[in-house]
Amino acid sequence: LFLTCLSQADVAGTWVERFRKDPSVRENLCFIMSSSTNVDLLVKVGELLDRLFDMDEDLMLAWIRSDCAPRETSAVTENEDRAAPLEMVSCLLEAAKQLRSESPEGLEIYMHVLQLLTTADTGIQAIVQSPDGGEQTWDFLLDLTCNDLCQPNDPPLIVQEQKGILSSVLAVMSAMFVWRAEQGHKVEKSLPLISSLAQVLENLEECRKKCPESDAREGPDARHDNSHLQILKDVSCEFLSNILSELSKDSVLQGISLGHITERRCQCALRNLLPLYSTSVGTFLAAVGEADRSLADKLRRETPVRAEQT
Repeated sequence: LFLTCLSQADVAGTWVERFRKDPSVRENLCFIMSSSTNVDLLVKVGELLDRLFDMDEDLMLAWIRSDCAPRETSAVTENEDRAAPLEMVSCLLEAAKQLRSESPEGLEIYMHVLQLLTTADTGIQAIVQSPDGGEQTWDFLLDLTCNDLCQPNDPPLIVQEQKGILSSVLAVMSAMFVWRAEQGHKVEKSLPLISSLAQVLENLEECRKKCPESDAREGPDARHDNSHLQILKDVSCEFLSNILSELSKDSVLQGISLGHITERRCQCALRNLLPLYSTSVGTFLAAVGEADRSLADKLRRETPVRAEQT
């Protein structure tokens, strides 16, 4: 019923205002996400949040602001026996975990809700300032990306089917990665993402080769698909450039030994990152030069970028 009301432009604003004034709505939705095992109900709640947050950023910020509030460490007194509000981010994550194997469509909705949070600084802070520093969210998204989405044995056209969830997941992780790098988190934990991002970019390249006729079609569906594929490429390139720019000689050596950094993947990265991310590529090639001179020489012969020797 709520979704139906929000879909009607003449009354949607009234309902949003009611939600904003009644804190029990937020608490009830969080409770459902954190405790329900009803797949259909969780999907509907996700759709409602997706619609609400997309319509009204102020409401989204109000509902997640408590996640960023300083947590009291003093003992609870007899007059302070009320439970603390449920955290929106942890509840979203719990629902996503529940839907991971039950409803790919529902999982995609929750990933888009998380992506909406990252469009505001307050939302990013809510994700990374959870009690565990965002580790559960990062680990879940990392596992989802590396083990479920766009796998090496999947046909390249899988990227068409997964473009929505991939764009959302990678956008959230990209925003988190920047914060994690600033906080001194080790980049080595992100090495598997080099494989995954290169796989996404290779699949996008193959998709373009196998479906050239889609570029010539004029229908709205074709334009919509092409737009989303371009968004996925942009998100993937930005994320990959951020990772590569943080690599040191030691992390490159580890990436090579684990099979995440290979000549083929590096070539794919250079094809897609240049010329827009030439600075990141130059930094990466400098680190590769220290770790594996032969690989660096091969890559430099294929790119106009010259990394400074250190």
